[in-house]
This record gives sequence, structure tokens and C-alpha cells, in this order.
Amino acid sequence: MEQLNSTQRAYLRGLANRLDAIFQIGKDGLGENFFIQMDEALEKRELVKISLLETCEHTVKEAAQMICDATGAQSVQMIGRRIVFYREAEKAENRKIELPKKKKR
Repeated sequence: MEQLNSTQRAYLRGLANRLDAIFQIGKDGLGENFFIQMDEALEKRELVKISLLETCEHTVKEAAQMICDATGAQSVQMIGRRIVFYREAEKAENRKIELPKKKKR
């Protein structure tokens, strides 16, 4: 997957403002079941917001990196203990977000 540019990130951050976190990660941490659910959510929604509870054993950056590695998503934004992820849907019928085009130099 190609890295997002600053214009695309800003666009996705704007879309994420009105999203609620659909997952909360606590003391159970990041297990295989979570990664499967996250993968399915990214395929259906493309843009997903999660929150880490204080009981989570990972830092926000560690959790973001683990989720990106496991799902192929990109971290768009981290605010406090909330993280927003984006991954284009593999199936064309699930693609809802059209990113701004990269500017040619």
C-alpha cells in the first residue's frame, strides 16, 4: 500500500472526526481474535477508530504499530488514547472513501 500524503491524511482526519470508536482495547490486549475483527471492520468501513483503555499493557504507539503490521492498515491519527486507521477495501463494492489525488510536481 502506498503511503498517504499530508492532504490525504488531513481528508481522512476530517472524516474520522464524526466517527465513534468501535473497539476498546483493555487488559486482554491485542489478540488474534481482535486482529480478525479489525481486519473485517477495515474491509467494511475502510476508516476505523479505536480507543485504548488505561488497562491496556501497550502504549498507543506500540498498539498502532502492531495493528498496522497485522492488518496492513495505516495509522492516520493518534489523539490521546484514540487511534484512527485507514485501509482501502479489497472488494470494489466496499470502497466508500475516495482519497484526494496526489499532486504532480
